[in-house]
Amino acid sequence: MSKLDHQKFTPRYTFVTIVMTLFATIVVARSFYIMTVERDYWMKVASRTSVDSVPIKPVRGNILSSDGQLMASSLPEYRLYMDFKAISEAKNDSLWDVKLDSICEGLHRIFPAKSAQDFKTSLQEGRQKKSRHWSLWPLRVNYNTKEAVAHLPVFVLGANKGGFHVEEFNARRRPFGTLASRTVGDLYGAKDTARFGLELSYDSVLRGVFGITHRRKVMNKFLSIVDTPPVDGADIVTTIDVGMQDLAERSLTDKLKEINANVGVAIVMEVETGDVKAIVNMERCGDGEYRERKNHAVSDLLEPGSVFKTVSMLVALDDGVVDTTYMINTGGGVWPMHGREMKDHNWTKGGYGIISFPRALEVSSNIGISRVIDEHYGSHPEKFVEGIYRTGIADDLQIPLAGSSHAIIAKPRKNSRGQYTNWSKTKLPWMSIGYETQVPPISTLTFYNAIANGGKMVRPRFVKEIRKEGQTIAEFPPVVMRDRIAKESTIKTMQTILEHVVSQGLGKKAGSPSFKVAGKTGTAQISQGRAGYRSGVTNYLVSFAGFFPAEKPRYSCIVCIQKSGLPASGGGQCGPVFREIAEGIMAQSLKLDITDARDELSSPIPAVKAGNLPAADYVLSHFGFNIIGGWGGTQADSSPIWGKVVATNKEMKLQRQPVYRANQMPDVTGMGARDAVYIIEKRGVKVKLVGRGKVVEQSIAPGRMLTKGMVCSLRME
Repeated sequence: MSKLDHQKFTPRYTFVTIVMTLFATIVVARSFYIMTVERDYWMKVASRTSVDSVPIKPVRGNILSSDGQLMASSLPEYRLYMDFKAISEAKNDSLWDVKLDSICEGLHRIFPAKSAQDFKTSLQEGRQKKSRHWSLWPLRVNYNTKEAVAHLPVFVLGANKGGFHVEEFNARRRPFGTLASRTVGDLYGAKDTARFGLELSYDSVLRGVFGITHRRKVMNKFLSIVDTPPVDGADIVTTIDVGMQDLAERSLTDKLKEINANVGVAIVMEVETGDVKAIVNMERCGDGEYRERKNHAVSDLLEPGSVFKTVSMLVALDDGVVDTTYMINTGGGVWPMHGREMKDHNWTKGGYGIISFPRALEVSSNIGISRVIDEHYGSHPEKFVEGIYRTGIADDLQIPLAGSSHAIIAKPRKNSRGQYTNWSKTKLPWMSIGYETQVPPISTLTFYNAIANGGKMVRPRFVKEIRKEGQTIAEFPPVVMRDRIAKESTIKTMQTILEHVVSQGLGKKAGSPSFKVAGKTGTAQISQGRAGYRSGVTNYLVSFAGFFPAEKPRYSCIVCIQKSGLPASGGGQCGPVFREIAEGIMAQSLKLDITDARDELSSPIPAVKAGNLPAADYVLSHFGFNIIGGWGGTQADSSPIWGKVVATNKEMKLQRQPVYRANQMPDVTGMGARDAVYIIEKRGVKVKLVGRGKVVEQSIAPGRMLTKGMVCSLRME
């Protein structure tokens, strides 16, 4: 084996080593140069080929009714744009010029409100400006419209070659229209952000989590590479019952139109759970129509009027300062009260005289209620106010709707000398009848619901659970705010008194003949701020709050109406709305026994036409009727035997008719058309039918001799 000639190979290796070292040095130097001197240039190039951290919108969750029906759902909507630089970069300018007229005609067919020439002018302007984001149509469009535009000439080539691209939005749609719109809520269309209602309160749950993607240009095409996928929003299941909501809205709106009212509120709550099954907030708009513009049910702080008298009576009975036998002198309907006159609604008719404490609530006597409270709490009003707070009517209900408020009820304060600093002697009497307080309708209803619930006060519930992909991920069980707002005996007494208010008091129009109703009417003047109660036309708040059925309450309800001028009556104007809502709700769950459908005046034996007796016997026997003189239901296909069925309430008897010879007219009275025509025409006589049903009259008398060419007219009923 020959030895390696180092002198021959060493120069070659040295040369290769030097060349590779020089190449590596050049690469490192060039890299350093790019990283320093040319850094800004190459960063601009990179920015044109990639876009980092592009957010991906998640799909917003749905809002469902209590039984799973869609009340708000997200559907995609699109804004349409053109990228004219993409057309130039794809070298499709000549194709654009050729197809421009066709594109404009196509856009005009899709959007008839804009002419083809207007589209052409707009597109030429966008191309002249070399816009990358030129708007084709100023409004959002649905998926079908977007697809129709995408199939126009040039546009069909896609975003990179044809320039057509879209911006997608989550559009909110409500299948039931404006039903409970103020409670369900809405979005700002341009920003896809929540405005109010449950949409706003549960926005973080419904919205989901944005994803992140980046776009990179590869071979002259942008590819989207997802870094973090979006997390779609969850669904919320509300307590709203669509049927009850629709019933309450229609009933209230009809009454508002009838009396030309300004604002109307109706709330229906399930007694045991506090579920808000319906909540209506109607307000008269400038065009005279009624719409939901504000959630008056949870935000209006107004003096409630006589519905507050129930609170005063409950406190007095629970404290034991009076009982149901306590008698009050209301005089002639006007009573002096610390320098002011307290009047009953019937003061012009002489008042109520001496009445019992429960009767004072039944007839809504201002004097009767205020005298009791003033006489027993006047020297220490803080005890009465403490009793009011004990009922829970002033509690913060934590309503999940923007703008909600809790009741404002002043507390007496004393200075260092033991004198009241914010209290006058007239404040307590007027507070006891619903003035000097501010209570939203939802708080009043929660109080009445507690009475219906045996004294247990539950928080109004608007959302029952949160669902994701059909699975429950969070539940919101009923929340008991107060185990008992008063003694059990006091609650039972109040339930009875409130039932008497409807059955024998001023709330009769809220009652129903089908079930018992309990509740209280209310009428109050609305203060006009600094102008007080009398500034031009007097405004009133009329209301009715109660529950049904009174013996075993299932639902509580309040109806409030704000109106201008007289007449103003809580029982007369809100009571009928309450009754209509209550009867409609109870009818939804009404279950009747099948025997209730039987008409006592009708016979259980069917009416049977005269005719073929074996056929009638066959049918009646198989239906289980008791047949006398029949054939056992076995001769349906035998030769006909003519006759009639004589029926009583318990049995049926088959009776043959007299047999007529072939040349005599038979008696077809009581028969149906088929049998009558068969019998007569078999004898060679033509038949003319008048009417329908069974034969009541025949033109040829039974037994008459027949001749050729005779025509028998049969009148049927």
